[in-house]
Amino acid sequence: MKKQVVLALALMIGTFSFAQKKELKTAEKAIKSSNFSDAKAAISAAESLMSAMDDKTKAKFYFLKGQAFYAKGAGSNSDIDTALESFKMLSQVEANSGKKTYSDEANQLKIEMGNALVQKGTTAYGNQNYALASTSFEKAYRVSPMDTLYLYNAATSSVSGKDYDAALRIYAELADIGYTGISTQYVATDVATGEEQAFPSSAMRDVSVRQKTHSNPKDVKTESKVGEIAKNVALIYVNQGENEKAIAAIDNAKKTNPNDTGLILVEAELYRKMGDNTKYAQAVAKALELDPNNVVLVFNLGVNAADNNDFEAAKKYYNRAIEIDPEYTNAYMNMAVLILDQEKGIVDEMNALGTSAADNKKYDELKEHRQNLYKEAVPYLSKVLEFNPKDINAATTLMNIYSALGDDDNFKAMKAKVETIKNEN
Repeated sequence: MKKQVVLALALMIGTFSFAQKKELKTAEKAIKSSNFSDAKAAISAAESLMSAMDDKTKAKFYFLKGQAFYAKGAGSNSDIDTALESFKMLSQVEANSGKKTYSDEANQLKIEMGNALVQKGTTAYGNQNYALASTSFEKAYRVSPMDTLYLYNAATSSVSGKDYDAALRIYAELADIGYTGISTQYVATDVATGEEQAFPSSAMRDVSVRQKTHSNPKDVKTESKVGEIAKNVALIYVNQGENEKAIAAIDNAKKTNPNDTGLILVEAELYRKMGDNTKYAQAVAKALELDPNNVVLVFNLGVNAADNNDFEAAKKYYNRAIEIDPEYTNAYMNMAVLILDQEKGIVDEMNALGTSAADNKKYDELKEHRQNLYKEAVPYLSKVLEFNPKDINAATTLMNIYSALGDDDNFKAMKAKVETIKNEN
């Protein structure tokens, strides 16, 4: 009787083993023919026999399951999660057994998955499908945790899509892993085109330099994104009415980056929105003390002042930006906009006048003031076109100004220029 029981168990184990191999073979055949629905069905049938599998069979099972659910990039988001978990289990099984039969192939497939997810995220972001972009970039990071930029891109996508809860969650994870965004880019100048080109590694760049296809090799450090992250976190909290949390986020970031002018500007803007003009002025003064000749910083101070309807301060900062960099077209353009923005108040006042002699006199004075604004803006717009001849906004605005001033010759010349720019674009 004992021998019969042993024999029965042996037959049962043999039956299980045969069933496992049959289902895995069916799954493997279905995967090769891209019939992933049948592959998933076979994997599901084999999964019920997991308890009787040895390590080698388990490894094959997890490998095939990962392939079936990834489906050569056609799998859903939940399918990709299942595929990644399967490859994770495969690594654990083969690490325990000491035999890496499928791990190398799985790792290669993960690289393919990561690249496909990045492409999917990039395309989705370009199409303004920010939810899909965020999900894709985050999954790309889960595939390749060394590529922390993908997680940062996921947070950026969430911010663009106004999914602030997701953005805060991802930013918190970035903080936990110590993400700064600082990296080294290996660049060299392409001899044929004269343009700088980035290389994946210094070794690849140096080979190109030795072959004389590139010259002027250099290592370029990218700027820290800690300030930008703190800014976004702070602005999210402000949007949610959590001003204290916003200040705490900036204070925390300043512990490791106390002299980050971008971070200090965010702090200044936060205090401005909160109506704390004293702390706003202190933060601005600190930023300028640290980097008085930073044209972007000075220009941004002008933008902040303009947003706060402080015309004189904005004008001062834009002029200072032009002094620092006489070819900084953004400052010229914003100065013109700043000047022309005053027109609305004049027009409103003109429209409110009556028909009395006094009102007619006031109307003429306002009309002259309006024309003087146009004349004041012309040199700044002309500078924009001098340094950027294809700026359609500057050209169109100048054309309209010359029309309003009755300057027919300049109007015709600028109209022709606008048409040329349109045709070239």
